[in-house]
Amino acid sequence: MSSLTEARVSEVRAFNRFYTKVIGVLQAGMLDSPYSLTEVRVLFELAHAAPMETGALRSLLDLDAGYLSRILARFETDGLISRERSSSDARKQLVRLTSAGERTFGDLDRRSAEEIERLLSGLPDESQGRLVAGMATIRELLGDGGAGQPYVIRPPRPGDLGWVVYRHGDLYSREYGWGTEFEQLVARIVGDLDFSRDAGWIAEVGGERAGCVFCVRQDETTAKLRMLLVEPSARGLGLGRRLVEECLRHARAEGYKRITLWTRDCLVSARRIYQGAGFELESEEKGVENGVEVTEQMWSRDL
Repeated sequence: MSSLTEARVSEVRAFNRFYTKVIGVLQAGMLDSPYSLTEVRVLFELAHAAPMETGALRSLLDLDAGYLSRILARFETDGLISRERSSSDARKQLVRLTSAGERTFGDLDRRSAEEIERLLSGLPDESQGRLVAGMATIRELLGDGGAGQPYVIRPPRPGDLGWVVYRHGDLYSREYGWGTEFEQLVARIVGDLDFSRDAGWIAEVGGERAGCVFCVRQDETTAKLRMLLVEPSARGLGLGRRLVEECLRHARAEGYKRITLWTRDCLVSARRIYQGAGFELESEEKGVENGVEVTEQMWSRDL
């Protein structure tokens, strides 16, 4: 081993020791629960993919068959899982969480998120972005390409509003042929924002801006969802849905009774997100954008 390689190995090992201490893996029970890290990982996989065949679960977590069997036996005794034979192959056993198991995992998941939130709260926004980007780089370089990229959703900072106008103008020109009039419309909407009553969110992936949405006051009882955008490189991560959820959450918290939005029928992916979030089409009419025929649509939902 060369001296350079030895130094790098030492740095990786030092990082591992440090991060293990940070996340509390050395504790006997994860998140003040009676369950170990491995047991919590089993609960996580069952919560997100149940019912799950035991062989697939063992392969996914790279666990010894006997060890997994003991974990599942403990969970069954605690009332967290149920097991049954596969209808397609009686040799295979399917495992799923019971209602008690779902509640247990939900509580552990909530406490985990709270711990990470406390960890991040000690850092300024810029440092949080650097931290998340660094973690994404580690996952990418060590072969975690199949996992979804982590993202951060935060309030706008100086420089973000100019980016919102620029990306709307550039992206929709490239993808749909819309011109400067559309970009000017976005600029006017941005210029009219009043953050004493309105709110907005910027999504970041790998420390780079990847999406946005805004919740704007229409009147005392009605809010308007505006300027939802997700960069092509970040599509498929669930960012659009998450941004819309944040907008709806804010509108409810502010006491609005109804929320509306304006879109165009060619924005198929956005329309699916709106429909999934409970919006319904109110009206539509033909229009023209930079010589391109478009169909303007108004959508709304009660809160």
